[in-house]
Amino acid sequence: MYAVIKTGGKQFRVQAGDLLVVEKLDGEPGAEIRFENVLMLGDDAGAVVGTPSVDGAAVTGTLIETR
Repeated sequence: MYAVIKTGGKQFRVQAGDLLVVEKLDGEPGAEIRFENVLMLGDDAGAVVGTPSVDGAAVTGTLIETR
């Protein structure tokens, strides 16, 4: 499964295990981050495209470092 999220004014295609470098995030290393602006969800069976975002969808990750 993959998702297209929007953060820091940019769009990213992400899936489990991806390492992502994004701008404009606050937090401490090790903190969980939740991206709620999910524009699309997809897998081998097809995709769900939001209008503009997919209702109820979120992507979570762990903040590694800030610069």
